Amino acid sequence: MKIRTMLQGFEWNLPADSMHWSRMEEKCAELKELGFTDVWLPPAYKGFNGAHDVGYGVYDLYDLGEFDQKGTVYTKYGSKDQYLALIDALHAKGMKVIADIVLNHKMGGDATQKMKVTKLDANSRSRVIKEHKLIEAWTMFTFPGRNGVYSDFIWTKDHITAVDYDARTGISNVFLLEEKVFSDHVSKELDNYDFLMGIDLDLNHPEVKEELTRWGKWYMDFTGIDGFRLDAVKHMDYDFYPEWLGQMREHKGEEMFAVGEYWRDTDFALYEIDGYLNDCKKCMALFDVPLHRNFYKVCNEGAAYDLRKIFDGTLVQYEPWYAVTFVDNHDTQPGQALESWISSWFKPLAYALILLREGGFPCVFYGDLYGTQAFGKDVKNDVTGEVESFPIQPVAPCTSLKKLLQIRERYAHGEQKDYFEKYNCIGWSRGDSFAVVMSNNGNDSIRMKLGRPGQMFIDLLGNDTKPVFIEKDGTAEFRTRGNSVSVWVPKE
Repeated sequence: MKIRTMLQGFEWNLPADSMHWSRMEEKCAELKELGFTDVWLPPAYKGFNGAHDVGYGVYDLYDLGEFDQKGTVYTKYGSKDQYLALIDALHAKGMKVIADIVLNHKMGGDATQKMKVTKLDANSRSRVIKEHKLIEAWTMFTFPGRNGVYSDFIWTKDHITAVDYDARTGISNVFLLEEKVFSDHVSKELDNYDFLMGIDLDLNHPEVKEELTRWGKWYMDFTGIDGFRLDAVKHMDYDFYPEWLGQMREHKGEEMFAVGEYWRDTDFALYEIDGYLNDCKKCMALFDVPLHRNFYKVCNEGAAYDLRKIFDGTLVQYEPWYAVTFVDNHDTQPGQALESWISSWFKPLAYALILLREGGFPCVFYGDLYGTQAFGKDVKNDVTGEVESFPIQPVAPCTSLKKLLQIRERYAHGEQKDYFEKYNCIGWSRGDSFAVVMSNNGNDSIRMKLGRPGQMFIDLLGNDTKPVFIEKDGTAEFRTRGNSVSVWVPKE
């Protein structure tokens, strides 16, 4: 059975030049050679911020860069035709396409409506600040630029539960519409985390469910995508996706892959994430946020971190078949809301931990493979009220990543044996294929049983240039340098 490796095919700060789809098409041959089997593409539809929208400020799900809306025809990434050409090119190389979709909320409505709401405490959603407040919000979506092509459905206040902006006063807050309630089947963070941003969709409204199901089937047929990355699932009723994905899979006629984003950064993250996995009847995999959190702890604690505990409290340890492991992503990169960037010294170690072991479906970040762009981050000064721009510098690619991907493609097979005995130095072997040794402190080594007496092993990463020879008893000391990782394979 071929091992699967996913690429997250974008980073947050890509240039807004509508050329990303075309650039990705040029990379298809290289991605195939590196062993990628799946490519996760960013949201392809029109966002409220037009050609600058990364895709999570959803405006029109049916506009894939085809209609003149929000000041542009193309999206940030390109046109509908470029998107479809990229999907065809990836399929031609035998790779599957995972589409990023956001069904939790919408933004950038075409007209306002008046409504009575209850103003809630944004940090404690069960606390009412003011009842029966009259506001005006951008809750009507008529999509005049598309003019009914593909769907004539009009979104109104009837289809939503809450908004975050009163257009009459310019006040931002959490406003729950009269006669609407938040779902109980969501994260209990902030008492109830049903509302995230923008115009929150009422996923229990029959017309909403019908339209989102109709769109999903259209999208699969129109694009030919092979699976879904599901945004913000902890804010959505956990009964929604078992039904929705079931209908998508029935329509497609196959068991489509799906992975959900459930972000929780606490010591009890696994408990909550695994709870959602069971609540949604395991209809999807989930990103292993607790593992990323452990990686970030190593970066902050250095040699004080016990490497033997690197998998403690992680999804890949507890539910390996439902864990999508990752090192960084578009939300954790510098300057973003969930910034928790993995340090350059530890990044090769982290990728070795997800690419060269059994369990989990590893996802490689575009920014680690190709680097990230520089940008200016606007920050409001709390004292003066002025907005100041701070430059965020570009980040170079992880230099070891391509080698690690090639090692995964060629050597990552065989029974795994762990050597997790030292506080600052751990390792494992896979059959007679290779041995991995890493340290978060000084130079170190681990004695492992591997290969045959007299056999020579070399470090494919080149961090240790002196070969290792297997001794008469079938063991050897496999070394690694301080704050580094070595992958030892038989010299052919």
